Amino acid sequence: MSALLLVLSVFLACAVEAVEALTIVLAAGTSRDWRSALTGVGAGLLALTAFIAALGPALTAIPIGALRLVVGGLLLVFGLQWLCKAILRAAGLKARHDEAEIYTRQTAAAGAAGRGGRFAVPDWYAFTLSFKGVVLEGLEVAFIVVTFGANQGSIGLAALGAAAAVVLVTAVGIAVRGPLDRVPENTMKFAVGVLLTTFGMLWGAEGAGADWPGADAAIPVLVGFTALASLAMVAVLRRTSRIHRPQAEPVSTMEVP
Repeated sequence: MSALLLVLSVFLACAVEAVEALTIVLAAGTSRDWRSALTGVGAGLLALTAFIAALGPALTAIPIGALRLVVGGLLLVFGLQWLCKAILRAAGLKARHDEAEIYTRQTAAAGAAGRGGRFAVPDWYAFTLSFKGVVLEGLEVAFIVVTFGANQGSIGLAALGAAAAVVLVTAVGIAVRGPLDRVPENTMKFAVGVLLTTFGMLWGAEGAGADWPGADAAIPVLVGFTALASLAMVAVLRRTSRIHRPQAEPVSTMEVP
């Protein structure tokens, strides 16, 4: 059960970030230069691979109790951040993530930027835009891959989930030839927030010396509790926002003297 949820958590988190990175790369490639944009993607992936290769063995050297306490706390912070934004979006209190709008904005900015190459790269702007997009969107996922894998003693399994997400999103992006604005990204972020929060509670408590009833059998219970609590918050926020929404003043039919 824990191995399956590990792969699912990494897959969903990586898929969300891959969709956002794909939007940036598409903007760089279509409005600037595809060769430079793809070179930036390759450089970004190499940087993330080096990060995972360096941090993974270092984490495995930490005692498992201390590792779970630290990683559990960090995952709880990440998970609550994702979950808070997803709850606000679902309640209508925060604008939903719109990949089509982001693609349009990035394309306009890329088209207006100056041109010029460096270090055998024809278009340095396209290269740096793609590189930054891949690295910035991928760092959080790389951290999740390393921490999940080190905690479960299987970085390879976590990396497999990440690779599967990248391959799937890339294949769909090539087929569609445009931003994946129809992907239910906000729903995926909600699910990722629930899973990260669950593992944060699970591993943080275990690192502090607690024992969960049923061991791995407690995971689906925690997932269900977190999901139901989050959905309840969405319902409360929706109702509260309707109650406190200012009403338009009635228009008087009388003429002002």
